[in-house]
Amino acid sequence: MSCAETIAQYAFRSIGFGERLLPRADFTLCQQVTLIGSGLIWNVYFGVLALAFGFFLATALAMGKASERRLIRKPCEWFIFVFRGSPLFIQFFIAYQALVMLPRQGIEIGGITVETAWTTRAWAGALFVLFLNTSAYAAEIFYGALNAVPKGDLEAAEAYGLTGWKKFRRIQWPTMLRLAWPAYTNEAIFLFQATTLVFFSGFPAFQQMGDALYYAGYFADRTFNPFIPYPIVGGYFILLTLLLQWVFGRINRRLNRHVAPNQRPRLRLRPAQIIR
Repeated sequence: MSCAETIAQYAFRSIGFGERLLPRADFTLCQQVTLIGSGLIWNVYFGVLALAFGFFLATALAMGKASERRLIRKPCEWFIFVFRGSPLFIQFFIAYQALVMLPRQGIEIGGITVETAWTTRAWAGALFVLFLNTSAYAAEIFYGALNAVPKGDLEAAEAYGLTGWKKFRRIQWPTMLRLAWPAYTNEAIFLFQATTLVFFSGFPAFQQMGDALYYAGYFADRTFNPFIPYPIVGGYFILLTLLLQWVFGRINRRLNRHVAPNQRPRLRLRPAQIIR
């Protein structure tokens, strides 16, 4: 089988398309690169959706934590504290055990039975945990940036008659994003790397076809050589990190388009800050 045929058969196997049977022997480098790349689709799925939805929840949590009302501030503070203070793997474990305890026949609401089995699948349950986790970390970043908004900008906005939602939308929120974006970029990179933990959680994969680590483990177990599949996984994530840096760098330049080029903050990858 040529490499082109291997790619055609296994490129989308992780999402249910292509050859169903995995190769059993005489593994080629093309097979390993293709199948591990196929599994990476799930890692990208978890990262993109958790980051997209988490951005909005993080903004709301940051606003809630900065609120002067205790009934709004305290729940936001505890949410951020719990998800930042506990290991992500433990969050996966607790969430899976809680979702498994839901009635298998579903929950009746207004005479309609709502299915619950889908919540224990990785595409839903693991995504939900990642969404909550990144929301908490990003909320703390946004909260710090929100407090760092220059008071002169706020006073100038009020002098122009901007108050409440208009002041937040036009002054606080854009400035908050500009200040928080470098740190938020590191959080996005960490989130994509953290998607590898889904493999070790109890959530079953779609049609029992896993992510990049699933296929890397498959080849390592059968070839007794982990020094080929796992570096391939690492290489894929390095490329993914470079892509994230480029995308977030473009957004950073857009956010700072009004700032002189020599004064714009540059995004720098800081591995020590990514690993928590």
